[in-house]
Formats: sequence, structure tokens, C-alpha cells
Amino acid sequence: MSDVNQPKQLKRELGLFGAILIGLASMVGAGIFVSLGIATGISGSSVILALALAGFLAACNGLNIAQLGANHPFSGGVYEYGYRYLTPWLGFIGGWTYLLAKTAVAASAALGFAGYFLKLTGLPEKGLVVAIAEIVIFIFTLVVLGGMRRSKVTTIVIVSVAISSLLFLVIAGSVVLPANGLQRLSISITNPGEWSHHVLEATALMFVAYTGYGRIATLGEEVVEPLKNIPRAIIFTTILTIVLYIAVAIVSLASIGAEAFSDAARLQAAPLEVVAESFGIPGAAQILAIGAITAMLGVVLSAILGLSRIFLAMGRRGDMPSFVAKLNDAGTTPYWAVIIVGIAIALLVLIGDLKTTWSFSAFASLVRSFITNLAALQLSDGERLYPKWLTWFALLSCLFLVFWIEVQFWLIGLGFIAVGLVWHFAIHRYKLVVTKD
Repeated sequence: MSDVNQPKQLKRELGLFGAILIGLASMVGAGIFVSLGIATGISGSSVILALALAGFLAACNGLNIAQLGANHPFSGGVYEYGYRYLTPWLGFIGGWTYLLAKTAVAASAALGFAGYFLKLTGLPEKGLVVAIAEIVIFIFTLVVLGGMRRSKVTTIVIVSVAISSLLFLVIAGSVVLPANGLQRLSISITNPGEWSHHVLEATALMFVAYTGYGRIATLGEEVVEPLKNIPRAIIFTTILTIVLYIAVAIVSLASIGAEAFSDAARLQAAPLEVVAESFGIPGAAQILAIGAITAMLGVVLSAILGLSRIFLAMGRRGDMPSFVAKLNDAGTTPYWAVIIVGIAIALLVLIGDLKTTWSFSAFASLVRSFITNLAALQLSDGERLYPKWLTWFALLSCLFLVFWIEVQFWLIGLGFIAVGLVWHFAIHRYKLVVTKD
């Protein structure tokens, strides 16, 4: 299919700094404040190894997205890359799985926000987590409807507070680290086969925590000088996030131990706040709670931005009704796409279970990354920014990791992909019939 030829394109308003902010807002959120506890429950202290491995594999995948985004800077990310470099049906699956993955991530972040907020305020959790999460989705749908500039200003505040709180945790935790801290980081391997299985499952779950860099490429149509700024923004955000995540994990597990950290995530959905409480520093827990709250909001905001751009691209190519591709008069927002995304996230929030939404997003993210890498293999020598062996390594790593996701999430994910393909076939069949008539 030919390249997009849309008369009215989104304005290029994101410079390098703005693109980095969007990337950080996508990555510094539910992955570190909530899902790290889920992964710790699976692999114990070995979660640090899983986190490092996931970061390395995500960085390899990020470089492939960077070179695709630099060469094809349109809204839609993997959806557009699939169409341009592979086949329409693979492009559709890439876009569809992006919608599934990031909708689940946004729902996880909204639920995580509610957990931290209720713990901070002391309100009873029963019956309020889902309600508060829904309010957050509604408010940030309105923010995104206001355009990229309003979203960018909001993101600056969110990212600044979130990263500051994590730096506080690392620095303060290092100062007051208990004498047996290093002992708590020790890894006991009684059954090597079972241990490796748990590490790889945790790696697959934490992989999705790093994939927010894809949001930068998804917004490629709005990035100034995309050939230069998209790769730089992706590389910077990925390196910073890997270092920050591993530092937080080391301090957290050394402070309270893997079991207590996992319990805090499972029972309170606020593990880093429990870590801060253990420091014995007045106000420490509140600082982490505020940081977590703002970080979750950043994930919700960036997810709505990215998801709406996928819908925009799908509307342009006819995989969604054409009205979702309509922009506002200023050319800054696909308003129907934003509204639909907000509704979809709100519906998924009703599940109310963090592990379910996060595990599902991990499966969908790995499938999407596989298609992205497949598209990167088709780049010509003139388009390629990084060695081809790196693309092959990233592709095979995604294929390997996806087999460590629990079977039920495979079944759910494949079911949703099947539904998407039925929709893809039906809408194009309908248009073909209408055209003949």
C-alpha cells in the first residue's frame, strides 16, 4: 500500500526535550512503582537480574524502533512500519497489539495511582480503587483533548516530580541501608531449572516496563527533525530508565527484602512507599507516594497520546472508521480517537486486577516488538542506522521471551488478535462491496 497522503497532518511541535519527556513519562511509571513488586513475587531477589536482562533486550528493540521512526516519521508507529515494510495484515496486527498492550498499561497505571493515592490519604480501599482510576482516565482524556502543548506542560511537571522521588529513594535508602542489606540481595538457587524459569518469566513481565520508548516513534509525525531527534530521544530515555530502575530495585530489596516487597505490591499496590517507610525518615513515605501518583498520571497521559495516534493512523488507512482520523481545527488533536481511547481504558480498568492487566500487556508488547523487528529487517542499507545482526538478536529475543508468559494470557492475547483480524477482514470486505455497488 502507498504511503500515507493525508492533506492535514499533525503539527511538528515536539523537539528533542519534548520527545525525551514523553519517553520518560511512558517509562517511569507503573513499571517501577507497581510491576517491579509483581516480578519480585515471581523471582525473588533474582528480579534484579531479570530487570537488567529485560533492560538490555529492550534497548536492542528500542534501537530498531529508533531507526524505523527516523526513516518513517508518521503517526502510528509499528502499525505504519508493518504497512510500509511488511504486509497490511501484519501492520494491522502490530497496531492492534499496540492498542491492546498500551490500553492494558494505562489501566494498570490508573489502578496503581488509585492504590498509592488511597494509602497516602488513608481512605479505605474497598470499592474506591476502580472508581478513582476511572476519574483519572476521564481527567487526562480531557487534558489530551487540549492538544500537544498542554500535554507537554503537564508532562514536564509529572516527570520532574516522579524522577525526583525515585532519586530521593535511591539516595536516602543508600544512606540508611541496614547492616544486613547485602545479605537480602543474595540469591539462593536450590533448583536451577525452576529458578531460570522464574527469572525468564520476570524478565518477560519487566520487558514491557521499558517499552515506553515506542511512544516517541508513535508520535513521530509531531517530532521536529525526526531523523535526528527520534533516535537520540529513544537512546537517552532507555539508558536513563535502565540505570534508575536497577538502582531502585537494589535499594528496595536491600531495605526490606524480596518477600516483604512482593507482599507490599500484592496487598497494598504501593511497594515503594513501604520501602520508604522502612527508612525511618519523617515524610519519606509521603514523598514516594507523591512521586508514584504523578508517575502513574504520566503513564496514563502518554498512553492516551500514543493510542490516539494509532487510531488516527488506522482511520487514515481504513482499518478504523474514517471519522477517527479527524483533527481539530488547530491540527493538534485527533479528537474522536482520543475519546475512543479514553473509553477503552476506562472499560479495562473495570477488571481491577494489576497482575492480569500487566501480564496481558507483556504478551501484547512482545508480539508488537516482534513485528517491529521484522519490519526493521526490511530497511535498506541507506536507511539502516544500526547493524542488521542487532535487529536479528532483538527479534529472536522477543520470540524467546513470549514463551515465558503464562498460558492464560497467551490465550487471551491470541483471542483478541483473532477478533482484530476478523474486524480487519470484515471492514475491508464491506468497503469492497460498497465500492462495487
